[in-house]
Amino acid sequence: MSVRLAGKVAVVTGSSRGIGRGTAIALAEMGATVYITGRSMGSGPLTIDTTVKMVNDAGGTGIAVQVDHGDDAQIAALFARVKSDFGKIDILVNNVYKIPDPPAWGGGFWEHPVSIWDDQVGIGLRAHYVASWHAAPLLFEGGAGGSIMNVSSPGGSSYHFSSSYGAGKAGLDRLSADMAIELRPKGIACCSIYPGSVATEFIQEWAGKRGSDLTQAQTTLGVGRAIAALAVAPDLMDRSGTIQWVEDISEQFDVRDENGNLAVRYHSRLR
Repeated sequence: MSVRLAGKVAVVTGSSRGIGRGTAIALAEMGATVYITGRSMGSGPLTIDTTVKMVNDAGGTGIAVQVDHGDDAQIAALFARVKSDFGKIDILVNNVYKIPDPPAWGGGFWEHPVSIWDDQVGIGLRAHYVASWHAAPLLFEGGAGGSIMNVSSPGGSSYHFSSSYGAGKAGLDRLSADMAIELRPKGIACCSIYPGSVATEFIQEWAGKRGSDLTQAQTTLGVGRAIAALAVAPDLMDRSGTIQWVEDISEQFDVRDENGNLAVRYHSRLR
């Protein structure tokens, strides 16, 4: 196990499952203490408590905090606890996202309830801003070399799923770029992360229903390991303010998933 993040404190929002869980485990593999947030608790497969066990098993220290990221007060309480426990943060991964029920895949925006805006932009953009606002003073306490990683999507630059989805992701990319400018004097980096297709639990469930092929999908741990590798990259500040593709990080730093594979190329297939 690499211990490049020993003594470092990370917060990964929305980490009871999916990319968030994969990232928490990847940071743990490097020895980090990781705060795991989400709404689901208990011994079930997709809960923050189960992620904590996986983080501990991977070599890090997991701390579960139940947070509804649609509630500003709960976000504030999360960072108040981190301040009380450690007085600093080294890495913030803004990953939390709310998938509308039913998912808004295809069709016209007028066919979807207006509430999907609050799901996809409220949780997928505003909550990241609120978390970053609370995290900033703690990142400064951690000193230069800290980072904010915003998990975005190619939907920020091309059409995917719905217009509200794209608006949220494009907004997140702009937020990352502008926060990077404001954070640079403090030595803190901010990047927007672009995975490709990822075999999250949700996607696997839907693929099973539709008979879809996930052989060209990235794994959640593979994506997480790419984010962790970026967080310790020697040229991180040079990358601050940019969109970082998981597949490029994977190739540049030889980051491999749990199956020993580099991240599946996705960007080139969009061209």
